[in-house]
Amino acid sequence: MRIPVGMLPLVAASLLASASAVAQNYPVRPVRVIVPFAAGGNTDITARAIGAKLTDVFGQQVIVDNRPGGATNIGTELVAKAPADGYTLLMGGATNAINMSTQAKPPYDTLRDFAPVILCVKGANVLSIHPSVPARNLKELIALAKARPGQLNFASSGPGSSNQMAAELFKVMAKVNIVHVPYKGNAPALTDTIAGHVEMIFSGVPALIPHIQSGRLRAIAIGSLKRFTAIPEVPTFDESGVRGYEATTWFGLMAPVKTPTEIVARWNTEVGKILASPDLKGRFINEGLEPMGGTQEEFGKFIRAEIDKYAKVVKATGLLLQ
Repeated sequence: MRIPVGMLPLVAASLLASASAVAQNYPVRPVRVIVPFAAGGNTDITARAIGAKLTDVFGQQVIVDNRPGGATNIGTELVAKAPADGYTLLMGGATNAINMSTQAKPPYDTLRDFAPVILCVKGANVLSIHPSVPARNLKELIALAKARPGQLNFASSGPGSSNQMAAELFKVMAKVNIVHVPYKGNAPALTDTIAGHVEMIFSGVPALIPHIQSGRLRAIAIGSLKRFTAIPEVPTFDESGVRGYEATTWFGLMAPVKTPTEIVARWNTEVGKILASPDLKGRFINEGLEPMGGTQEEFGKFIRAEIDKYAKVVKATGLLLQ
């Protein structure tokens, strides 16, 4: 049916009012935040902390749903193909940028299939080793790896994960040969490293802190360019001799691309307030994460920059497409 020109302003106003009403009434049932890793890892820790606060704000339960596997493709694809109604979101991260370069045919396109909601936190990968490994610092570990090429293993949360990329970059810059052992998430990778089945792991700070403090793991170096408040005793790779090395992590919320803009905007506003709240901000800093926030547009630009960055890392490391 053709709408008369004179009626267009009224139709537009009606549509805007309808969209506003949807946002005001939202959510009317529980919301799922998909974490494409196993429970207990750094992405999971971040999602649950924010989800608990959102449950109070929305008056509806925000459920964290762990869907690990497939280099995060299982959980990520689920969200990409979910109804764009604001009831299924993704706690994405660096792997969603990495997969655009490491996989020949990923089942989604990070830029095309998702609406960026908000960048939640940034962190850094820490290289930690089992206490049985005879190295007290990075210099000794590099010397040991060179003396035993191909004999030392490192665990990761999966092929193409940010912690694998951290290790691959370390291999190139330190000129060492260490072997990748992938898992379906950070938690099982961490469990096997603590048990001594794998010699070392690159992981974000939050999941490592209790094990570093208990002595079950020995932190060797952190992949930021400055030391973290949560573990100030751990030196950076740069100051330990691997100049210019940087391996950061990040987690942010994304929604299916056609999710109503009003709903995406509400998530951005509410999560931004949560990230700025003194209690959660302090908690994240103490756990080794930097609360972020910002606009949807800023997060979109950040994701594009991350895709470009990891494309260069993949080229530099010679990591083959999967």
